[in-house]
Amino acid sequence: MATPLAARCNVVFTYLLKVTFQNKIWHPTRSTAKGYATSTGSPSTLSTPLNPDVPVCTRTIEQHYDSLIQCGSLKEDPQQRHAIRQLGQLQKTLQSYTNSIYLAPPKPKVKEGKDSNSNNLKLSQPEEDGSPTEEEEPLLPAPRGFYIHGDVGTGKTMLMDMFFSNVDNIRKKRVHFNSFTLDVHQRIHQRKQSTPQRRLGKMFTYDPILLVAMEISNETCLLCFDEFQVTDVADAMILKQLFETLFRTGVVVVATSNRPPDDLYKNGLQRDAFLPFIDVLKEYCQPMAIESGVDYRRLDLPLAGKLYYLTRETDAEACMDTLFDDLARRQNHVVGPRVLKVKGRQLRLEKTCGTIADCTFKELCDRPVGASDYLEMVQVFDTVFIRHIPVFTLSLKDQARRFITLIDNFYDNKVRVVLLADAPLDKLFVHSGGEEYCDRMLLDDLGLSGDAINRLSLFTAEEEIFAFQRTVSRLTEMQTEMYWTEGDRSKTSHTKRGSG
Repeated sequence: MATPLAARCNVVFTYLLKVTFQNKIWHPTRSTAKGYATSTGSPSTLSTPLNPDVPVCTRTIEQHYDSLIQCGSLKEDPQQRHAIRQLGQLQKTLQSYTNSIYLAPPKPKVKEGKDSNSNNLKLSQPEEDGSPTEEEEPLLPAPRGFYIHGDVGTGKTMLMDMFFSNVDNIRKKRVHFNSFTLDVHQRIHQRKQSTPQRRLGKMFTYDPILLVAMEISNETCLLCFDEFQVTDVADAMILKQLFETLFRTGVVVVATSNRPPDDLYKNGLQRDAFLPFIDVLKEYCQPMAIESGVDYRRLDLPLAGKLYYLTRETDAEACMDTLFDDLARRQNHVVGPRVLKVKGRQLRLEKTCGTIADCTFKELCDRPVGASDYLEMVQVFDTVFIRHIPVFTLSLKDQARRFITLIDNFYDNKVRVVLLADAPLDKLFVHSGGEEYCDRMLLDDLGLSGDAINRLSLFTAEEEIFAFQRTVSRLTEMQTEMYWTEGDRSKTSHTKRGSG
């Protein structure tokens, strides 16, 4: 006799297979709508120009927002409206904006005066070194961007993407912050590889970060980032120098983050060296808080059947097996392993079929993989099963970071997930069970006092707890019917294939 869970599964499978082929519709809190020119892919997307054949939008961002409210896709939100109006002003400014004047050295302005014995103009009196007095032409400040921050699910990413899609400027890039940092590290590595060998007795200064920043500044004058965050001391120092150069060269930045700027890299190692950058960030990006207190992802939206299973449920794995088999039957492939090539190495997934992957948590988060691996996966798969997700304690900080990064990249690229976990979603992260002995050893190695373990996010997992709120919110939305239909790639023919 079929169990109650199995009986529900039979209904769910029919429903999921039906909604898979429904028309795509707008989701109030999704980042990307029809016609959005967002970058969704490998870090190399950053340096890929927009398609010049795609017509640019001529409507204002506020008109776009109003149309979505009028058709019932969005509800009026006063804080979103305030943000839309400010972003609308920046939209107008950027229509004819270029940062080229900030990339070239300023032209000197030579002071002129009259010769007392003639009507002829002459250069001003030379300075002590014999050169005439020169003044640099003052440059007008570049347009000020925005740093949009607030609680999860309040529509920050939606607003930024709406702004991006309506800006009439071909030199614009939109990229998830994970992809951007990967791209920066790759560029720095390439620069270091091409560094000329230093000869004996010859000294020279070579700054790859400055060169990478100038390279990016030459490619774009508007950068839009989703999920701006700093969690690593190495990234903190690189990003500080990188963004200071981007700002000086006229690049306009619009970013979203769950943290206000003053809380970036909070309790991080060597944060004192990072603090001056926060002032620079606020100088070039106006902080804009979205604090409506509403998580739109948690509203009562129709669910796409049962996509989150608990290990303790009877027949949970059997239901997932049946769902995988039903979806796989619609693929033009056989079930088997697949090997993806990621930056010269291989990522092997044991069970795949076409655009579907059936993975375990250990495969995805309990081995040395990261954002580059997940970005490669989103190019191949539109649906990923993740089995045996544990309860995250402090002893699983590394795995928690990978899981957060995994879901961020899947969500940003509309990859659908079916999950099997040891606890309900809102109880999946527990702030206990840390490996204090290992932390103490690390404290000694770093030469830090014992009380550092109580305040540094490296040891407390504060960043993971904070970021996991976003993960829970996103996974909630990823179980809705709208997300499921948006993520279907069955009718597209440009899906990238892996090898193996």
